[in-house]
Amino acid sequence: MRRLTSLVAAGVIVTLAGAGTATSAQAQTLTQKEQAQQQVRQQAQPLAAPPRGKAAATANPLYKTGRLAGSNCSPGDLPRGSTVAYKRFLTRVTSCLNRSWATQFRKAGLSFSKPRLRIITRKVRTPCGPWASGADGVYCSTDRTMYMLITKTQLRNPFALGITRLMAHEYGHHVQAVSGIWNYWAVARTQTGNSGRLLLSRRSELQAECFSSVFMSTVKDTLPINPAEWDATVEWFRKNGHKGWAQNDHGKGSSQAFWMKRGYASASPGSCNTWSVSPRYVA
Repeated sequence: MRRLTSLVAAGVIVTLAGAGTATSAQAQTLTQKEQAQQQVRQQAQPLAAPPRGKAAATANPLYKTGRLAGSNCSPGDLPRGSTVAYKRFLTRVTSCLNRSWATQFRKAGLSFSKPRLRIITRKVRTPCGPWASGADGVYCSTDRTMYMLITKTQLRNPFALGITRLMAHEYGHHVQAVSGIWNYWAVARTQTGNSGRLLLSRRSELQAECFSSVFMSTVKDTLPINPAEWDATVEWFRKNGHKGWAQNDHGKGSSQAFWMKRGYASASPGSCNTWSVSPRYVA
């Protein structure tokens, strides 16, 4: 279980015609053509700008898009001690996330842009401020970049599931940024006190964790994910997920585990609406 303790800590903040017959092969070809034509029509339709106001968070179009699109994600092996392999793994997982979420945004009728990925071997100051203590990954909305930290500990004992979950969490913040969810968060946090800001932070962080688990559910066969390792990861968060943060801005361990289970079971962004639920679910 020691390898769970690095790379599982969440990152931080700093969307019947005609007559005739056909063989099964012909029918499949026609279906593929129809799907391609439909995709072209969808791409030709103008995509909307991110919504604004409270509804951007509580009723975002992403919530109605169903299961997250699969990406056939297979980032390869992650051997010990190889920085090159580690960087390759991070890059490939990011590509998987790009494919899944780009499709989901099209389904929602929202415009989409990919985040940047910056892989670092030491903590840096981002345009959003100094590196947060306890974080192995950071998403900065100012430059829309995921900063992923590779440490010597991680190189000695890489944990593919934990790394992927962390990346998917940071990507979840990017989803919030480009879908308009953070349009509401950015305004709401200026209109409340410290306890209110902590509540908003928990809603954001727990949603990112849920988005992460949604993605993890879609790659459970291709990554692949060992069910026992996933259950152990969720249990680790239940017991320890809150310990890395000085304030309760990421949610209690029980809250983190709740949203991880919810996202993984549904594989749908619609299950991750942390903005409409009672505060007790984001405690």
